[in-house]
Order: sequence, then structure tokens, then C-alpha cells
Amino acid sequence: MRLSELKTGEKGVIVKVLGHGGFRKRIVEMGFIRGKIVTVLLNAPLQDPVKYKIMGYEISLRHTEAAMIEVMSTNEARQLEEEEARKLGMTEISDSVGTEDGNVTDEQLHRAAIKKSHTINVALVGNPNCGKTSLFNFASGAHERVGNYSGVTVDAKEGHAQFEGYQFNLVDLPGTYSLSAYSPEELYVRKQIIENTPDVIINVIDASNIERNLYLTTQLVDMNLKIVGALNMFDEFESRGDKLDYNVLGELFGIPLVPTVFKSGRGVEELFKTVIDIYEGRPVPGKSGIRHIHLNHGKYIEQSIEDVKKEIQKNEQIRYKYSTRFLSIKLLEKDAKAEELVMSLPNGREIISTRDSAAEYIMKETKEDSETAIMNAKYGIIHGALHEAGCEEGTKTDTYQTTHVIDSIITNRYIGFPLFFLFLYIMFEVTFTLGQYPMDWLDAGVGALGDWIKSTLPDGPLKAMLADGVIGGVGSVIVFLPQILILYAFISFMEDSGYMARAAFIMDKLMHKMGLHGKSFIPLIMGFGCNVPAVMATRTIESRRSRLITILVLPLMSCSARMPIYIMIIGTFFAAKYQSLIMISLYAAGILLAVLMSRIFSRWLVKGDDTPFVMELPPYRFPTAKAMARHTWEKGRQYLKKMGGIILVASIIVWALGYFPHNDSLPPQAQQEQSYIGHIGKAIEPVFRPQGFDWKLDVSLIAGVGAKEIVASTMGVLYADDETVADETADNTKKYELLRQKMTADGITPLIAFAYLLFVLIYFPCIATIAAVKGETGSWRWAAFAAIYTTALAWVVSACVYQIGCLLS
Repeated sequence: MRLSELKTGEKGVIVKVLGHGGFRKRIVEMGFIRGKIVTVLLNAPLQDPVKYKIMGYEISLRHTEAAMIEVMSTNEARQLEEEEARKLGMTEISDSVGTEDGNVTDEQLHRAAIKKSHTINVALVGNPNCGKTSLFNFASGAHERVGNYSGVTVDAKEGHAQFEGYQFNLVDLPGTYSLSAYSPEELYVRKQIIENTPDVIINVIDASNIERNLYLTTQLVDMNLKIVGALNMFDEFESRGDKLDYNVLGELFGIPLVPTVFKSGRGVEELFKTVIDIYEGRPVPGKSGIRHIHLNHGKYIEQSIEDVKKEIQKNEQIRYKYSTRFLSIKLLEKDAKAEELVMSLPNGREIISTRDSAAEYIMKETKEDSETAIMNAKYGIIHGALHEAGCEEGTKTDTYQTTHVIDSIITNRYIGFPLFFLFLYIMFEVTFTLGQYPMDWLDAGVGALGDWIKSTLPDGPLKAMLADGVIGGVGSVIVFLPQILILYAFISFMEDSGYMARAAFIMDKLMHKMGLHGKSFIPLIMGFGCNVPAVMATRTIESRRSRLITILVLPLMSCSARMPIYIMIIGTFFAAKYQSLIMISLYAAGILLAVLMSRIFSRWLVKGDDTPFVMELPPYRFPTAKAMARHTWEKGRQYLKKMGGIILVASIIVWALGYFPHNDSLPPQAQQEQSYIGHIGKAIEPVFRPQGFDWKLDVSLIAGVGAKEIVASTMGVLYADDETVADETADNTKKYELLRQKMTADGITPLIAFAYLLFVLIYFPCIATIAAVKGETGSWRWAAFAAIYTTALAWVVSACVYQIGCLLS
């Protein structure tokens, strides 16, 4: 807790002091150091400031200052001591952790605070593709995505690790090239660092591209933070024969640098030891000269920084969260968010005026605008430091040599697109053929479980609910797990290998003609897996216009949740030799509609300027089997989690609506028609008459609003009561034939089935996607628009296909 949260008469012990520079130094000098006990004496008449007692003397602090001091209260200390006592198997806990009246002694309070102070909050910061998430996964055991393209980590991920008695709270921040206000990711990382000041930052640096990566390092140094640099992918650096005295380089930047290879774990132990040393303020073994420094940007820029800094420092409280030097540099770079912040200060206009004068001074002396001058100065610092550290490029094989050979084929103007679509065809063909075998096994198991329930339980609602609701609903969806896993394995390979970035590269011109950005292609491809992370991945698109249009058309991408419906209907109505083509036609239809709608949106709905296409093309790296298996299983686990959650509940609800009011004398078909769900279906049937849908199909569409898998589970429930379909068999070909006979008897034709698939493809995104759209756009208006326009478009397209098909047949 924070010192400001203690009440009058309470005492706590200092754990750590947060904040920056002069403020932090001043507080520590006044005795607020780790392990010292502080007591709240009284509040001023207006409740602020507050008088405290520490080290035998009394001092007053404002609430804002006290809020920057982390303490442990007596209650927290007691809880911690009790937990430790339980771990040691002590029965007399009160005797071990406090006095007879339950109070905690000063000694125990001090001891508890020392334990608490062994928790280190670490933020992982670095460029895209530098290996941050690999470190996060290696250290914490978390299973986050490790994609070989910009923006795979689209939010801050939290994990935990333990090392040498210390608890590490790890936060994996999005990959970013700088801390400017250019993209949402850059702003997000900056905000997280400032508002949740980490104890130590691990700056992950790609050793194979060190000069470009160090630009972000210079900005972190400007923020006056505790930093440890991880020179990752050092094996590639060495294999090329590159040379660098990283200890000298670390001294020049004032931070320790540790060579690492996160894929193998090399250097991770030394990295965490260094983090502990920096956190504790101890000398780092083998790293001399490590201290905070000011990187010298040159005479004229430094003078300008000092002028702006002096005006900012007239506001004492700004120093609690911000390094005034960093803020001064951002103002000189004409950073919009920094300007917005200082304008909220009492002397905001004076600060901006001082900045403008300083910028003019830089322009006069350097013949460059202040932003360009600062960027050039930083790269000058980096270049000079690398030269002094003896950085030399090796003469061995270039990392990109193999990449260039592969790119000459994959991005070829004539065969690039055919190869991409061939890859998609292979993906769907393998998904169908290879996935059919484990699907048959699962289906046989589901059928056997359903038969066992029917033969064991007495007739009644419970038996019907378990057999027809739970098994019929969830079982009809869970059997598609193998296909889902295969699909995600392919997508994982595209992401981890670096091919996804090339897909964006070859698609940029087409995307631009659509009114989108080349980077839009990455979220669109991700949408084949799940629309929710795809919507979040649009943060990598700097242009708000392109980002918004991409979000609006993303629901038209066929996510994996639709695949059970596709497989069920396609397997039922279409011959095996046509199944892959029908599947591809659905994906192609979604892509074509996305093209059409993006053109419409860019021309009439969403206005604004586009941004240049600037995207890193990393070298190809063959994904490890472990990484692909982990990613694939994580998606499978999420799929199974859905089975036990929303789909189970929805299946039971659909079953109940079809079971009640129940009449044993009626055959299954008549029972369904007179049930609640039958009445609902009959009521909405006229709306879908132009598509040829019957009431069962209508009900399944309504149920799918929550999650698309529920469409398949609803059909499983609705047709489970029929004797032919309820005859579970391991032979899916026969089962599809039985289902086809039942649906054909209801008047469903292959044309209606295809129109139904188109409707499922296009209509209402799931609730989770709607929430993601709202989160990324910041407005329910756009989320509602996405839901309404997709449903209207689905109705029009499916109706046109059915009506035109009827005319041609």
C-alpha cells in the first residue's frame, strides 16, 4: 500500500520510494529508506498535508508526495508472517508473528517489509521482433504469442518468476520503435511506464540490429529509469563474426548490458542477477561505470532542453511521475501528448512559449527543426558510442542472405499471389483430410457417451437434457477440435516464420486501393483464427482512418468459430471432392466483401489522411516445434474452455426451449414445433423467407449471436431428437447422410445450405468481438454500427444468392 493510505495513529515500514530524479533523491535523503518505520501523527485542519514521524523526528508531506512511497502496514505484515508460519507448519501462529494481544512488533514489521521489498516489478521494453515475449515465456512459463512481425504483443501481459529469493512481476509491453506519439503502441508503452513506474526496465535489444534498437534505449535513458539491457539473439551476432565490447557500450549509456539468447535460455540467469543488483543499488560485477547519465545531444540542443526544463520545474508535482528532462525533450519534438500535459499546468502557456523560443534557437543554429535535430543527435550519439565500443560487422554469412533468396520467390510479382492462395488451399485441404481421422474418433466417443447416458438413466427431463442438450449441443461442436488445432498450427507457422509480414508487403498496393494500409492485411489474416485478437492487432496501424476501416471489415473474415458450422453443413450437402472448394469460396466471399465495404467506408464514411507504409521485414526464422505446439494448444484450450462455458449454457437453454412445454405423446418433430423454440422460430420465419430458411435454421442464427459455435450446437440439439440423427456412429459419412436426409425432408437444399453458410459468414460478430471493437474505437457507436451493417449485409447477400440461384436452376 502507499503511505498516503495509512490512517492517523497507524504505522508502517518503508518498502520502496517511487518517482523520478530530484523528487526521489530528496525523499530518500530525508530518511524515507527501505526498512524505516514511519508513524502517522496527524492531519492538517484541511486534511493535507500530513505529519509523520520517522527516524526520531517529525516531517510533513502532502498526500501526493506520500502516495509515491510504498509501505507495509501492520495488518499486511501480520498476514505475511502468518502465511510464512503456515508454510513452516507452525501451529501457534499468534506466538510466532506477534505479541500476545495480536500486535506486530517493530522487528517483525521490519522483517516483513524486507520480504515485501524482494518483489521487483519489471517491464520488458523493446522493438518488435527483439524477443521480449520469448523472455517473458521463458521466465514466467506463460504461453503468449511469439510472432515474427510487428505488434504481436498488443497489450501488456503479466507473469511471475522467482530467482534467488526475489519475486519478479514481469510485464511484457507491446513492441515499439520509440516513445513518441506516432502510434497507439508507442503511447501505450509510454503511459504504462509513467503511470505504473516499474522498479527496473529490461530493455531487450536485437543484437543483430543494434544501432536501430538503441534509439529506444536513448529515450529510456532520458526518462531517468533503472535499466538493464539484454543483447538478445547474440548467437546470430556471433555467427556473423560481428565484434562489440558491450561492457564499454554499457558504460557509455550508463546501463549494464547482458548478452542473451532467450530461445535457449543463455544469459537469462545473469540478466536476472543484474536486475537484482540494479534494484538494490549494488555495483554490478564486471560492469564498472554504471550510473545514470545525461546523453549529450550537443551544445545548442542541451541549452534548449535546460531552458524548457527550468520552466517545467516550477511545478513541483510534475516531478513525481515525469522526468523533467524527458518531458522537455518531448516538447522540443513537438509531441502532442506532452503539449496536452503541460497545458494543464498553471504555467502551461509559459512552458509552450519557452519551448517555441528554444525550438527557434535550434533551427537558427542547426538549420534543422528541433524534432529532426534531436533525432539526428540521438543517432549521432549511438553511432559514436558503437564506434568507441569497437563495433564491427563480421564477414561471415549475413542473416538476411537466406531471407533474400526466399523473398525472391515468395514476393515475386508473378508467383507471389498464386503461392499465397496455394498455401491457403493446402491449409484447408489438410484441415479437412487430416483432421477427419481424429474427428471420427472424437465423434465415436461422444456417441458412445450419449448412448451410455440413454441406456443408463431413466426417461425424464434429466436424461433428455444430458443426452440431447449437453451431449447433443456441446458434443456437436467439440468434435471439430482437431480441425481447429490444424488451422491454428498453419496460422502459427505463418506468424512465427515471418511470412505474415511478407503477405502484408505484397498486399499493400491492393490494400491501398481498398482504402486500407498494407499493415491491415496482418489483422485480416489473424481474423481467420479469431476476430478478437485481430481487432486488437489493428493498434499496429498508425493511421486512425485505416485502423477504423480495418476494424469494421474484420468481422467479414471467417474466424475459426465458424468452422464447425462450415464443416457440418459442407460435409452434409456437398460431395467430398467439392468440399475444399466450397470452403475456399466462403473465405473468398468474405475477402471480396471486405474489399467492397472498405472501398465504401473509405470513400463515404471514414475520412482522414493515410500514413506511409513503413513496416519492418524481419529475417525468416523457422519456428520451433515447441513454440508452434504451445501456441496451437493454447488456442485449443481456449476452445475447450468455451465448450464448458458459454456453449454449454447456451446448449442447455436451447434444449430447454425445445423441450418445454413437453408432451410425451407427440413425435419429436411435432414436439419441437409446439415448444417455446418452435414458436420463436415460427415467429421470425417470415423475415428469412427470401433466403429459404426454415424455422430451425432461423433459431440457430439467433442463438449464434453470443458465439458462432452455438449455431452448430443449436443444430445438434434441434436435430438430436430425431431417431436417425440420434443414432450416433463413428462413420461421419453415414452421419452426414442421415443429417442430409433429415434436413432435405425439412425442405433444405444445397442452394439454401450455401445461402445459410453465407449468412453465417457475414452476420453479427460475436459479443466478444463487439466488445473488442468498442474497446479499440472507444465508442459503442462503431460497435453497434458493425453489428447492424454486417447483419443487414448478410440478409441481402444470402437472399440474392438464393433468389438468383432459384432463377438459374
